[in-house]
Amino acid sequence: MKELAERRCKPCEGGVPSLDLAAAAKLKEQLESRWKWAREGKAVEALFQFDNYWQTTAFVNAVAWIAHTSDHHPDISFGYNTCSVRYWTHAVDGLTENDFICAAKVDALLE
Repeated sequence: MKELAERRCKPCEGGVPSLDLAAAAKLKEQLESRWKWAREGKAVEALFQFDNYWQTTAFVNAVAWIAHTSDHHPDISFGYNTCSVRYWTHAVDGLTENDFICAAKVDALLE
């Protein structure tokens, strides 16, 4: 996972194919087990639990910073002590390496 988290996202404007399931599964193996398939294998999503609202919002802000600096933005929803993060590349309507790079960076927040 550490190697994946150290990579940088590549600009994606569409016009390239999304990863096939085998390639996506190989990258998913490098993430923490909390990441599950979503959107029928076109996205990965994880649920994070915290002790309180302050920890949750601090985590959400850290994920937003990763999105900003990577120029790759997840769908995020959160409540008092939970946060759901979903990555998929909208431009290709599926998964790219960028999704796994960012998911690994999110995992690194909790190391």
